[in-house]
Amino acid sequence: MRKLGLIGGMSWASTAIYYEKINRGVRWRLGGHSNAPLILESLDFDPIAKALVAGEWDWLGDHLADAAKRLERSGAEGIMLCSNTMHKLYDHVASAVSVPVLHVADATVAAIRADGVSRAALLGTRFTMREGFLRERLQGQGVTLSMPAPERMAEIDRIIFDELVQGDARVESKRTMRTVIAELQKAGDEAVVLGCAELALIVNPTSNVLPIYDTTSLHAGAALEWVLDERMPAQAMAAAN
Repeated sequence: MRKLGLIGGMSWASTAIYYEKINRGVRWRLGGHSNAPLILESLDFDPIAKALVAGEWDWLGDHLADAAKRLERSGAEGIMLCSNTMHKLYDHVASAVSVPVLHVADATVAAIRADGVSRAALLGTRFTMREGFLRERLQGQGVTLSMPAPERMAEIDRIIFDELVQGDARVESKRTMRTVIAELQKAGDEAVVLGCAELALIVNPTSNVLPIYDTTSLHAGAALEWVLDERMPAQAMAAAN
């Protein structure tokens, strides 16, 4: 197996999801006492959250790039950002290291296209929903993305930052998300792209009126394949994903 570096802590709840899914996948595929060779750089989310609010993207880019460099020096053969929002800084991070950085959008769009879906709603933080760093990568591969109404966007963002990043999954927030997804179906969306790891804490992919594409699960699945596939050169595997 190849050693993968995780840049996590954004938040700890989402990082735990990545860690569990990758290791469960290795155990299922290899059996025995197998688990994935992972290196975790778990960052303090408090200064990161404050920098997000302040729009300090240069500082954030340098902060994540430094984390990627530390992982590479520690022996990571590939790296992933355990956060959809932080993929706004993907190019900054990827250019700071010589190992591949697995992008969350690539595994997601492959799954959507395989199912023949052409129009989906993107849900996540306000940065992920409004800005183009994830949207453009998905739409560039033939998937049209919509957004919920502005008041719904604000409520989803509040739920993520005030509740979910602290591991607080409230029943009322689960109801809110079910209502949002029902509204998206009425508006003509064929599916939902769950563009935030924490949203998986309150959105059940199997019990909603629309198909749910959980970017975290798909990203973790791509990481699993990357860890296990030693036959392909690292750069070629990154391109395939």
